[in-house]
Amino acid sequence: VQLQASGGGLVQPGGSLRLSCVASGRTFRTYAMGWFRQAPGKEREFVAAISRSGGTTYYADSVKGRFTISTDNAKNTMYLQMDSLKPEDTAVYYCAARFDYRGYYYTGDDDYEYWGQGTQVTVSS
Repeated sequence: VQLQASGGGLVQPGGSLRLSCVASGRTFRTYAMGWFRQAPGKEREFVAAISRSGGTTYYADSVKGRFTISTDNAKNTMYLQMDSLKPEDTAVYYCAARFDYRGYYYTGDDDYEYWGQGTQVTVSS
């Protein structure tokens, strides 16, 4: 499967962005998916995850209540709606996917098999 992330950009603090991740290849419904980010000089960290059915989501504490992960099976696309952005949200954001038959979500980057190329998000005034 191939993942293509997009939607990053420059936004002021308090603003919003929506990231998209389009998946090609195997049936989208069989994937559990997630978003990670990596800021300069820091390790990649978990942001949000969603189960294959879309029925279960999980967020890092740092983004809970501000970010929303979702999927659109008809479009083979995962989204990350980011609101109330802060300068500390500045990072390259990566989408990830793994085949899953159990309906779980996953928070470790070692859990995922496929990765997108990353999209830059910069929050600055």
